[in-house]
Amino acid sequence: MSDDAGTEQEEPETVETGDESAGSDAEPGEPTLADEVAEHDENLADRVAALEERAADAADRADEAEARAEEAEERADELESNLARTKADFQNYKKRAKKRQEQQRERATEDLVSRLTEVRDNLVRALDQDEDADIRPGVESTLETFDRVLAEENVEVIAPEPGEDVDPERHEVMMRVDSDRPDGTVAEVYKPGYEMAGKVIEAAQVTVSDGDE
Repeated sequence: MSDDAGTEQEEPETVETGDESAGSDAEPGEPTLADEVAEHDENLADRVAALEERAADAADRADEAEARAEEAEERADELESNLARTKADFQNYKKRAKKRQEQQRERATEDLVSRLTEVRDNLVRALDQDEDADIRPGVESTLETFDRVLAEENVEVIAPEPGEDVDPERHEVMMRVDSDRPDGTVAEVYKPGYEMAGKVIEAAQVTVSDGDE
């Protein structure tokens, strides 16, 4: 063996680091692992920001909804209070109206009684005359006074003429009698009736013709 062979020294092997290996594997223009991590972190930050923004919007809407609910509740309380006052006012109005009606009825009754006492006074004066005196004129005058009072109260006498048709609403048939009046018509008024303001308060009692004699 020659000296050159004995003296030849082997060159040390080169140890490649991880970064150099990673750098050497990446093709030109392609993102490195660090770039991908940075992009991932950026996307994550954007999503977190978006979520925070949505959460803030939801919180604002919740606050607005709560404010509207409080406003609606206040409005409902106000309406309920107004309704209670309106009901109380209406009840008071009904009481006042009823009291006025009672007062008007009392005054109307007092006025009617005061006018009827005039009729009574006339009857008393007629009876105070001598027994031989003719009281017919006094009675006729009293009847005129009484009829005037009834007319002022919008009261009319129901007294159909013989031969008129029977009105079931205003006439009460007592019996059928022989008469020269047409069959089924009023033969005679047995007792007059009365109506007030178009309302029958007492039907006239009549007899009805049973045909020609």
